[in-house]
Amino acid sequence: MLAIRTQFSNHFNYNAALVVKSPGRINLIGEHIDYNHGFVLPAAIDKFIELAIGKRTDGAIHMVALDLGETIILPIHNLAPHATVWVNYIIGVVDQVFNNLPSIENNLSGNENNFAKIKDDFNGGFSICIQGNIPLGAGLSSSAAVECAVLFALNELYHLSLTKMQMALMAQSAEHKFAGVNCGIMDMFASLHGEKNKAILLDCDSLAFTYYPLALNDYSIVLFDTQIKHALASSEYNTRRLECEQGLKIIQEKYPTVKTFRDISLEQVEACLASNDVNRSKVYQRCKYVVEEIQRVQLAVQDLAKGDMQAFGKKMFETHKGLSKLYEVSCPELDFLVEAVSNNENVLGARMMGGGFGGCTINIIKKSAVEEITKALTANYAKKMHKELAVYITSIEDGTHIVEGTH
Repeated sequence: MLAIRTQFSNHFNYNAALVVKSPGRINLIGEHIDYNHGFVLPAAIDKFIELAIGKRTDGAIHMVALDLGETIILPIHNLAPHATVWVNYIIGVVDQVFNNLPSIENNLSGNENNFAKIKDDFNGGFSICIQGNIPLGAGLSSSAAVECAVLFALNELYHLSLTKMQMALMAQSAEHKFAGVNCGIMDMFASLHGEKNKAILLDCDSLAFTYYPLALNDYSIVLFDTQIKHALASSEYNTRRLECEQGLKIIQEKYPTVKTFRDISLEQVEACLASNDVNRSKVYQRCKYVVEEIQRVQLAVQDLAKGDMQAFGKKMFETHKGLSKLYEVSCPELDFLVEAVSNNENVLGARMMGGGFGGCTINIIKKSAVEEITKALTANYAKKMHKELAVYITSIEDGTHIVEGTH
C-alpha cells in the first residue's frame, strides 16, 4: 500500500502539510457508568485512523476515503448532516470549529490580526485523505478516532490553540449533531489523551483524569469479537438509563443529600430498592450493579498502582458477572467467551466491553498462551455458536499525534 502522503499527492497534485494518526480505544473496566456519574478506565490502542491534510483556497473540502475508494467535495460553509456516513465525522468537526470561533478568538486575545488570518485561512477549505485499520463494529470507536484525527489536524494546520479537552468536547458535540449518536465523552477523550502503556481514570462528572501504569509485562490484551450486533442494544440502553434514573429518584426521596450514584452505598440500595415486586426488582438490580461498579473501578486503579494485575483481572470477571446477571446487557455469545476462559490459569481477567448484546470481550492473557487459547476458542465458538470469531491482539499506545509535518 502506498504511503498516505504519496496518495494525497496523487489525488491532489500538491503535498500534504501534515500526517496525523488517531487511535481507537478500549475500556478496561467501568462499563455503563459514564452516564451514571461514575468513572471509566480507557486506554488508546494500536489500531488507528490515519490522515493527510493540506490547505485549499477555493472554499471547498475535498475528502477522499482511501479504504472505500470514495471522494466527496463540499463547500466549507453551511454544512449539514450528509447521507454518506463517513463524511459526517469530518464535516461535523468542521462545523464545530465554526461554532467555537469566539472561544478560539478568546484564546488568541491581544492578537486580533493573527485571528483574522486564521479565520481567512480556514475559510479557504482543505483537502484530506483518510484511511484506517480499526475494525468496524467491534466497539473500538473508529468514528471517534476519525473525529479526533480531523480536529487535531485542523488545530495544528490552522494554529487554533485548542486544548485536548476542548477538542474532545467538540468531537463529542460533532457526533451528537452530525452522526446523531448521543454518546458520552470517553471515546474522544481516550483517543486524544492516550499514553503508551498507561490507562486513564476519567471522572465522568468533573472530567478530571489520572494516568495509571498498565504493567502488562508477560501478558497481552486480546479482544475476541463476537461479530454480532443485536438490534436490542439502543432500545435496551435507553431502558437501562430510565431504570437507573428511577432508582436514583427513589433513593433521593429517603436520602435527600444524595446527588448521584457515587453518593450511594450498597446498604442504601438494599434499604430502598430490594423488593419482591418484579418492576422494582429490575431497578434494584441495575442500581446495585452501578454502585458496585463505581466502587470496583476505584479499587481497580489501586491494583494498577501496586502493579497487581491478578487482582485487577479478578475485578474484570466480577464486572462481567454484574453486566450479565444484574444489568442484563450481555448475550449468549459474550457469556460463552468469558466462561470459556474463566478457569484458565493463563487468563487474568475477561469481560464484555461496550454497550453489550454483541461486540467484543476484552481479555488479559499470558503472551505464551495466546495462540493456543485463541485456536481452541475459535474452534469452540464456531461449534457452539455457529459463528466465526475475530481476534485482535492490541497494545496500549499514545493518543492522537502528528506523524510528520512540514507546515
